[in-house]
This record gives sequence, C-alpha cells and structure tokens, in this order.
Amino acid sequence: MVDLLANALNAIKVAERKGQRTCEVPSSKLINAVLSALKENKWIENVEKTDRRIKVTLNGMVNNCGAVKPRFFVKNADWEKYETRLLPSKSVGMIIVSTPNGILTHVQAKAKKIGGTLLAFVY
Repeated sequence: MVDLLANALNAIKVAERKGQRTCEVPSSKLINAVLSALKENKWIENVEKTDRRIKVTLNGMVNNCGAVKPRFFVKNADWEKYETRLLPSKSVGMIIVSTPNGILTHVQAKAKKIGGTLLAFVY
C-alpha cells in the first residue's frame, strides 16, 4: 500500500536538500491539511493547488521531515515521550497530529490538553 503523506514529505525533504525552490506533491485532504499546518508555522513558503497536484514553494527551513509510522495514538500526558523520540531538541521542530479538533501541531494540542494520532514531524 502506498502512503501518499510519506511520499509528499519525502519529496519536500529531497527538494530542500537539492536546494530547489519548488516541488510538486500529490493532492489529498490529509496532505493539504498537513501542508497548511507547515505553512502556518513558516516551514514552507506557499502552497498552490492544481488539478491533481500541489506545488509547494520552499524557503529553506526544512532539515528533515517525514511521516510517523505506525501512527501512534498519544494521550495528553505522553507528549514529552514522543517529542524526545521524534525531535532533535525540545524547542526545535514540530509534530503534526490529528485530533478531534482537526490537524494541529503538538504545541497546540498540548495547550488544548488533548491527545491525538501522530501524523508527521518536521525540523
């Protein structure tokens, strides 16, 4: 089975390492939500939707990103454990999580005191 989110994040990581300014990724509701979270937090510059693809404009901020496999469920009390597993430092990077309130970052989920399913990380 193909994981479109993992493929999209890998395409972004490879384009950043090559020094490219743009890359194209497949389109889905989940990928759109994750890319909008990355854009809100200034990890990418712009997201432009076409028919079946998304053109992502990069700004050179991403060192590494990827999908979390398997997609663990995290309780509110367990955020510290997964931050140390996925991020290089406590204040560097973010984890994107699917919650009952929608797609949020781990910082927003901790502030709202809710848990969720881990989707991706970026730093």
